[in-house]
Order: sequence, then C-alpha cells, then structure tokens
Amino acid sequence: MKNLTLKKISEICNGKLYADKSIENIEISSITTDSRKVENDCMFVAIKGERVDGNKFINGAYEDGAIVCLSEDEPDKNSINISEKNGYIVVKSCFQALKDIAEYYREVMNTKIVGITGSVGKTSTKEMLAAVMSEKFNTLKTQGNFNNEVGVPLTLFRLREEHELAIVEMGISDFGEMSRLGKIVKPDMCVITNIGQCHLENLGDRDGVLKAKTEIFNYLKEGGKAFLNGDDDKLATVKEVNGLEPVFFGFDKKNDIYAENVESKGLAGTVFTAVTPKGKMRLRVNVPGHHMVSNALAAVAIGLELGLDEKQIAAGVAAFKPVSGHSSIVETDRFTIMDDCYNANPVSTKAGLDVLAEAEERKVAILGDMFELGSDERKLHYEVGEYAADKGIDCIVCAGELAKEYYDGAKAAGKTEGLYYFATRDEAVDRLKNIVKENDAILVKASHGMKFEKIVEVLKQM
Repeated sequence: MKNLTLKKISEICNGKLYADKSIENIEISSITTDSRKVENDCMFVAIKGERVDGNKFINGAYEDGAIVCLSEDEPDKNSINISEKNGYIVVKSCFQALKDIAEYYREVMNTKIVGITGSVGKTSTKEMLAAVMSEKFNTLKTQGNFNNEVGVPLTLFRLREEHELAIVEMGISDFGEMSRLGKIVKPDMCVITNIGQCHLENLGDRDGVLKAKTEIFNYLKEGGKAFLNGDDDKLATVKEVNGLEPVFFGFDKKNDIYAENVESKGLAGTVFTAVTPKGKMRLRVNVPGHHMVSNALAAVAIGLELGLDEKQIAAGVAAFKPVSGHSSIVETDRFTIMDDCYNANPVSTKAGLDVLAEAEERKVAILGDMFELGSDERKLHYEVGEYAADKGIDCIVCAGELAKEYYDGAKAAGKTEGLYYFATRDEAVDRLKNIVKENDAILVKASHGMKFEKIVEVLKQM
C-alpha cells in the first residue's frame, strides 16, 4: 500500500511502534480487521468487539504472515510472540486509527471518488454506478455492507494504483456520522438517492434525515458536484451546493436528466428513454422496479459527467445485477422470489410491493418488521399494510411483533382472503408450505435483524 510503512502508520495514528529498524520502512500489503483474511505483509487491526476481542488472534495473525499488528493494548511478552520480522503498534483507539489511516491513504492515492448516500437504494445505486463506470474505468466499489465508520476505511484500503475510480457507499444513523465519513472520503462527486423514513429514533423526521445526509456537501472536493434525486421533495429544496447548482435526476421533466416512454416488462425489467442535456438514449434495466430506473438515471448523470458515451452507458445499465438481499430475483422450479430482505423501511417496502404488483403470477408478499422508525413505527407499519391491500397483492403474510400492524392495516383496507399473521418468523416458516402455491411470485421483505434470508432459503428448497 503506497506510503504506508510501519513507521508512517505509527506517525499517522500517533501510535507507539515496536519494531526492528530493519522493517519499519517496509510498506504493508493490506489492512484487515478479520483474522481470517490475514495475508503476507499485511497489518492486522485487533479490534475489541462486543463479542470478540481481536487481541486473541494476534499470534495467529503473525503466523499467517502479518508483518504488524495494531492494538490498544501494550504488548505482553508472555502472551504475544513478536519476532524481529514483526512489528506492533499501540494506539489509544483502533477505531480512530482506522479512520486516520484511511484519511491519509485516500489523499495519497488521489483516486476520483463518487460517494453515495440516501435512505433507500444506496447499494443498488452503487452497483448500478459500478456496472456503468466499469465500461470505461478500472473501478473499485464498496463490497457488502461496508458503508459505516469501519467499513468505509476498509473499502478505501482496497484502493491500488490501477484503480481510476471508486464508488463508495456511505451509510449513517445519526447526526455527525456523515461528517466523519466525509472527512475520510472527500468525494469528488456525491449522489443522494432520497430522503426517507429511516433511523428516525435518532434523526427525528425527514428534515433531520436531510440535514444528516447533506453533511456530505461540506467535504466534497473543490469543484465537486452533487447529483440528487429531484423527485424527492426534500432534495428538491437544495438549490446550491458549495456555490454550484446540483444535477437533478428523476422521472419529472423538471429534472436535468429524466425518464420518458417507460415500458415495464414485468419482473423482466424496464425499458425507458433517458433524456439528457446531451440528447436521448434508450436503455434497458434487466431488474424490475420503478426505483431501478431512478438508479439508472443517477448512473447516466455520473456517466455523462465522466465522459462515457451512449453505448458504454447502455451496456453498463444492461449489465447491472443487484446483490443478494437487495431486490435480487431468484428463479426456482416452483417460484419467482424477490429477495429484498437485507433491509426495510416504508419507502423501500412500498417500492417492493410496486414491483410485485407488476407480476403476472399470483402475488405473495411476506413482510417482517421494519426497525428504527421511532415513535410512529406502528402507524408506519399499518400504512404499509393498507398499501399492500390497495395494490391488489393476492396473499400477504405478516411475521413479527410490529408486523401485526401490517395485518390490521390490510384488513382495514378490505383484505379478507389470503391474509395471515404470525408472531415470529419461524412460525411463518412452519406454515409457508400450506400458503404458497406453484408459480407464485413472492416478495420477501423485512429489516435485516429479522433474518428473513432464512425464509428465502426455505422457499428455494420447496
């Protein structure tokens, strides 16, 4: 990793270095907090977690090739085997050290970075952008859910000289977090997908969400542009960002880049025309959903900004595939499953129901609790239940404590047949074989803590 020697790392994070002079100027190969991913000449960061203390794995990390370990504990010669070929750095906080090192490394690499945030659709938009930008650039993207104050530094640590562009997802749940992430990432451009009802227990309301998300503007590099979903009523109020007008995308013709002639192909995706200041282009997203078109428009906007042509943009949009648990389509011998169980809030759940409603088959929604919605959580669940009934979903399966509100809302909206409630996920699993039918289109949607991926696995085995 460029410029990251043992000596430099200790200086960056104000650490105390224990190392022989012969190795203190060796550059490390990588940084990891996972002892299972240790490689030769890497640095292992021994984080003390709620369940696991990384210090227990330091000796194993040395044995597996780590050249240095970083810890909050002074080295104990009776328990830690540090040889002349290994180093050890003591810091006040491993978490802060990760951020300090990442902030330094981001400036050293000087790779162009697009930062992505928003209440809903961050991961899908990140994947869409990466698919499109990879048509022109060697592109790094956030892997998995590495979008917080540990994950973002670990994403930046993957940057190498060959990377021309990085797509970095940035997730928050409270005020100040985006400022801390922005200080590390310093994006050249940023995308905000929307302002929804997420993390309301900390942020209060959508105005609070807007305030927290737009902290990213303070850390855009000089001349950096913001690309915003102009269909979102809160984002539409942003008139300038650091003296520059934002670039708005969406379905409304008032946006700088918008969609027209939208043709749904059901669960096979959507064909549409993107209208841009540089002309029109006909595109196809091979994943269903109105929101996927919006994600594609964000990629069109960034693509044009970075000099991609129509052919490259169209190829990238068509190549897009969602990650598991994020609106991915799973075809089995019996069912078409919409695996959208990584996370949930009212906006994303309604979007999932919109997609399900486009299916030609019998429509089944398996819905679990949505977390972190604050004092209005029951009302918000109730409204989603009403929405599911109004969309004509044939069968609604509600599982979880808060999911009782889905049931009550759907029932109040006139849903009488094909409506089920179970107190727990496992109770629902036990009854599914008597509820689902051959050729059903099935949406599985809940917050990650409900672990509805188990339901997806059960359906796959039926």
